[in-house]
Amino acid sequence: MKLIMAIIKPFKLDDVREALTPLGVQGLTVTEVKGFGRQKGQTEIYRGAEYQVSFLPKVKIEVVVPASMAEQVMEAIAKAAQTGKIGDGKIFVLDVERALRIRTGEADAAAI
Repeated sequence: MKLIMAIIKPFKLDDVREALTPLGVQGLTVTEVKGFGRQKGQTEIYRGAEYQVSFLPKVKIEVVVPASMAEQVMEAIAKAAQTGKIGDGKIFVLDVERALRIRTGEADAAAI
């Protein structure tokens, strides 16, 4: 099993969810996060004063899938989240050693 963690722009969340549904992804976790990468934040003007915003709003998506689906899910997220502009985000893939559905006791692949 693989944990796919994607940091994307917030307005692309619905596009990513819609791209994952046809692949059979049944659940995902979404967290609102803040951060910066190469764009190093941005400058904004508020009431005539200019100030630096160091951390930009992002969305972190986490989904656990069978290892055989990982590449397909990663490509779907990348395609749906891409705007072609700086700050589109990153995708990380990690190994998942075990999974357990608390309600039923199902383990590993059956739990996802």
